[in-house]
Amino acid sequence: MGVNKLTFDLIRRFEGLRLRAYRDAAGVWTIGYGHTSMAGPPKVTPGMRITGEEAERILRQDVERFARQVAKALGPDVMARINDNQFGALVSFAFNVGIGNLKRSSVLRAVREGRFDDVPRLLMRWTKAGGRRLRGLVRRRRAEGRLWMTPPARRRPPPTTMARHKVREIAERPGLTAAWAAFLLAASMLAAAVWRELVEWFTSLF
Repeated sequence: MGVNKLTFDLIRRFEGLRLRAYRDAAGVWTIGYGHTSMAGPPKVTPGMRITGEEAERILRQDVERFARQVAKALGPDVMARINDNQFGALVSFAFNVGIGNLKRSSVLRAVREGRFDDVPRLLMRWTKAGGRRLRGLVRRRRAEGRLWMTPPARRRPPPTTMARHKVREIAERPGLTAAWAAFLLAASMLAAAVWRELVEWFTSLF
C-alpha cells in the first residue's frame, strides 16, 4: 500500500519547510521537512542548504522508509484490513514520534485488535513533549485522527463520525463537567449532522 496525497499534505503542513539546516527542539540538526541524519541520507550538517525540489525528494524518501516500517509492524493480515487513509494516519504518526514509539503504543495495539474506533482517541494521548501538552501536537493528532476516519472516497470524515469521536475524546476527561460537555456536544453535533444529511438528500432530488 502506497502513501497517498492526503498523507503527504498532512506531513508537509505540520513539519514545515526549512531549506537551511537548523537545530530542532532536541538539538538535532534538521533540514527540509523535518529530515535528520537518523532518517538516512543525506547527512545534515551545520550550514547545509538544499532546494525546494531536494526537500521534496528527501521527504518522499523518508516517508517511504517509514511506510515500509509501519507496514512491517502491522503485518500482512492487518494491512489487508485497513484503507490507504488509515495507513497514512499511522505513517504520519510514526514519522512524528518514531517507529519505536508506534510499536510500543496503544494505537498500534488497537489497530492489531481491530478496535478501529479507538484509534483517534488513543492518538490524542500523544500530545506532550518535555512533559507539556503542545498545541501543535494537539492539532497534528486531531488531523491524523480525521485522516484515519476519512473514507477513501472522501476528503473528510462524515459529520456523524466526527461527532461520535469528539464526544469520546471529551468523555475521557475526568469530572462531571466533562460528562455534561460531552452530552451537549453530542446533541448539537448530531443535530447539525442530521440537518446536513437532509439538505444533501433534498438537493439530490432536484
